[in-house]
Amino acid sequence: MELKSILEAILFSAQKPLSLKEIRDVFAAAVEHADRNDVARSLRKVKEEPLAAALEELTKEHEAAGRSYRLVCVAGAWQFATQPEFAPWLKALVGHKLRPPRLSQPALETLSIIAYRQPITRAEIEQVRGVTVDGVMQTLLERGLVEQVGRAEVVGRPMNYGTTSLFLEYFGLRSLEDLPAADELRRIVVQKPESLLTADPGLATVAPEQLALPSEEQKPTTAAPTSEPGTESPRDEPK
Repeated sequence: MELKSILEAILFSAQKPLSLKEIRDVFAAAVEHADRNDVARSLRKVKEEPLAAALEELTKEHEAAGRSYRLVCVAGAWQFATQPEFAPWLKALVGHKLRPPRLSQPALETLSIIAYRQPITRAEIEQVRGVTVDGVMQTLLERGLVEQVGRAEVVGRPMNYGTTSLFLEYFGLRSLEDLPAADELRRIVVQKPESLLTADPGLATVAPEQLALPSEEQKPTTAAPTSEPGTESPRDEPK
């Protein structure tokens, strides 16, 4: 019995995507139901490396076979998914599941900066965008696409932000390494303050997050540095 065949059976029967750790747990628990099955015992402590290799092989085999479904890894979890061209028939069968509202252009710009420059503080995001991002950040946090990931090692220790696993699921990415190239965004130099900044001569110093920046409404319209991979360009929507 091939390892690939066992993995195929597990993923076909799973009610949700499975990570490599969860798949290993299944192999470990299978011994209790094996009834002296030598294969189950031999694979009880299978490592993640051979599992990942077998899954990659299985993915290529399904692609080469041209089936109506494919094996995909999204946010580090494996699952079988139907090919996009069969969507009309599946929607007719199971109904159309409403997706969350599309992200607005300002939200996409801010999310792009966080994705490529994380961990990053709110003040650093505002340096890149040139506008305040309070409302946009609140939207991204509420939708679970961004989360707090500790504090920066600068004066005032502002909060750092990074993307979540839900971000990977939303854009259909296996990991952050699958993000499209954005060399221009990575080349932008963000100045990290060595001391507290002064808003105006004669005034007390303030933290970087409190410096006045133009609002979204005052910002000139510019093209977003990136767009949702694999989707049409979204229309601007209210935050």
